[in-house]
Amino acid sequence: MTVKDVMTKRVATCRPETNLAEATALMWENDCGALPVLAETGELAGVVTDRDICVALGTRNVRSSKLCVRDVVTNHPLVCKSSDDIHTALQIMRDGKIRRLPVVGDSAALEGIVSMDDAVLNAAHGDGELDHGISYVDVVTTLQGIYTHDHQLRDRSAAA
Repeated sequence: MTVKDVMTKRVATCRPETNLAEATALMWENDCGALPVLAETGELAGVVTDRDICVALGTRNVRSSKLCVRDVVTNHPLVCKSSDDIHTALQIMRDGKIRRLPVVGDSAALEGIVSMDDAVLNAAHGDGELDHGISYVDVVTTLQGIYTHDHQLRDRSAAA
């Protein structure tokens, strides 16, 4: 199973100059928690999440209409290709501790986004290896990797 088989193809995007009020409205209207940020050339410039916006507004004394996405965007985002095996994308999410991963084509143009929501909705009983699909174990293992903090790993190692 490839990323293309499970990814969300219609993705709301924004530009670096989009203000945070507009970005929040886009997330609300499109029922999403992350927006790929596209440069003027159309290439992926970063990703802004609802958490990025929340933290920025909670730590600065600035109105959301006065801050731009470029002020809070995660530059150099992790990505996968639409032709990648879904397990490759899950590994990238696990390693990067992210729940949403932009999907690019061979020309580096944004083709969609694959999220843990997509993985959960496409998971099936089984080991995921025989049919190359997503198993429940794949989903849980990925989520555990995302949600485990580095200090928890150190604490477990020290206790052993």
